[in-house]
Amino acid sequence: MSQFAAKSVCILGRQPTLGLVELESLYGAEQIKPIKHGVLLDIPAGEINFKRLGGTLKVAKLLNVLPASDWKKIYKYLTENIPRHLQHVPGGTFTLGVSLYGLELPVSKLNTDLLLLKKIIRAQGRSVRIVPNKTLELNSAQVLHNKLTRRGAWELLAIRNGSQTYLAQTFFVQDIEAYAARDQARPKRDARVGMLPPKLAQILINLAVGEIESAVGSRQSAVKKLATSDLGLKTTRALRVLDPFCGTGVILQEALLMGYDTIGSDIEPRMIEFSKTNLDWLLPRFDVQGSRFEIFQADATNHKWQQQFDAVASELYLGRPLSELPVPQKLNEIVQDVNTITKKFLSNIAAQIPKGTRLSLAVPAWRPNVIGLTYHKKGFVHLPVIDHLTDMGYNRIDFVHVKNDELIYFREDQIVARELLVLERLGIRD
Repeated sequence: MSQFAAKSVCILGRQPTLGLVELESLYGAEQIKPIKHGVLLDIPAGEINFKRLGGTLKVAKLLNVLPASDWKKIYKYLTENIPRHLQHVPGGTFTLGVSLYGLELPVSKLNTDLLLLKKIIRAQGRSVRIVPNKTLELNSAQVLHNKLTRRGAWELLAIRNGSQTYLAQTFFVQDIEAYAARDQARPKRDARVGMLPPKLAQILINLAVGEIESAVGSRQSAVKKLATSDLGLKTTRALRVLDPFCGTGVILQEALLMGYDTIGSDIEPRMIEFSKTNLDWLLPRFDVQGSRFEIFQADATNHKWQQQFDAVASELYLGRPLSELPVPQKLNEIVQDVNTITKKFLSNIAAQIPKGTRLSLAVPAWRPNVIGLTYHKKGFVHLPVIDHLTDMGYNRIDFVHVKNDELIYFREDQIVARELLVLERLGIRD
């Protein structure tokens, strides 16, 4: 194994374990290294397919590792090196923003020091604008609004990790408006069946397709070579993702945007109509070239899929919507209902997929602060079928950098969380 050589750094989102496992699934455990406030990658920042990452807020090029962890020494380094490096930046007004991760100092002190840095730069005859900090970290909206990833502008990240500080320059930042444009603007939405966030849909897809050959964001990375005849002839087709509980089509939408062909099914005719309407709306408005989708009504607990697919990504049935905490007996009934459907689905599809097929599934986990619940573990009520996956012909994939019990997507005000199951179909003799 070659020695790890960090080339870039990722700043993760609100639930960093999900962003971390997504990176591990796509790029491999050996090419990433978690640090306290981010993740180092042995991949150049410009080669990371950022648009497909749901759990990463920023991707930055690693510039240097400073043997210091206090702001005074870091600031001294910036005052000595930024003016020197600006000689290689195109003329015109230079825009600078700074984000600090893991460093402790008042925001007012940071802004004061950056204004002093501005004077140093201007003393060398360079026009400069400093982006003021409201917090120690610039958020995505500030980076985008001030165009800090374009030529003639920098966002510098100082990320403390123990006695060292990683200094990096932001290449990509999560575009909140782009997510909203393909989520809230969709013609068909229904809160009663759950509102799967596009970012979580991306994570589910990335966990399903596993490690990819290339980090370059092109359709080529989604193409798989397949044998087409006994003569050994080869052709190519896009890797195909199945969502058997497609709902309003969020996973299908995100998979198409990644360059994958998709198959969607749902037991509810209304959801089929919603998915078709949403995807017909999506295709002409976004950069979706060549990818195809097929949607039809089917009960995932007994349907026999005739279409060929390579991976399964889906949010399964989450149970009856809950606006308030149910009594323990009622919640146990809900758990059993969902567990029955989940178990039937897993048994049904197990007989239809070959060994090694990966499934990335979001299933419900409940977070009530009550006692007397049958399947209560570590603050969550889990589906009992999770303890019997091997008996059903599945292996729950273990990741190097994240434990399986950490793969839960939740918000503090929600009763129903989503637990992520990444499964692999076992062979008959496994």
